[in-house]
Amino acid sequence: MVKTNITMQCPRCSSARIQIGYGDRFILARLAGGAEFLCNNCGLEFKGFDLSGEVQRTPVTKTETIANRRRAPRYNAHLPAMITLADRDPRSGKLILSEASRGHCVTISRVGVAVTFIGSRFKKEEFAKTRRLLLVTITLPKGVVDAVVTTVTHERVGEGDSKARWLIRASITYMNESDTARLLNYLERRENEAPLFV
Repeated sequence: MVKTNITMQCPRCSSARIQIGYGDRFILARLAGGAEFLCNNCGLEFKGFDLSGEVQRTPVTKTETIANRRRAPRYNAHLPAMITLADRDPRSGKLILSEASRGHCVTISRVGVAVTFIGSRFKKEEFAKTRRLLLVTITLPKGVVDAVVTTVTHERVGEGDSKARWLIRASITYMNESDTARLLNYLERRENEAPLFV
């Protein structure tokens, strides 16, 4: 989408917190004021023209909430999920999967998820590893998506061993094209009907 207003605004969230993006800029486009831009509010990358010449490469520094500084909008959810430990076979490179544990996806975005599950099949030591791979299968209203994710944080929440659950926050490492399209379609609907997670 091309934006041609003198005052640059994000075409998705209308924020004025815009900086020049990190893609290559062709000389003719630069002379005409054209560039790739990055919204520091919602993370959208888009092409446009900076007729004012005021947009810089450095991020715009204005007070924003933590949620607005994230790469992509994220949403509260309560979606059924299956969580499986994934280890890569050093010889074939294929994923070796454990038995799955039932849980829920509680936060979702195009770049990451947060899931909760009891995980009684998994040893605590499994999550002591940094950047642990998981296969997460999430049931969306219009279909199931599979994502290989890399853990960012992990913690035990709740009281007692019987009620304690894992809360895992993870970034999406791999998702095939059809599942990606299904996820983006779901997020687009959420964008129009639900508030952002704060």
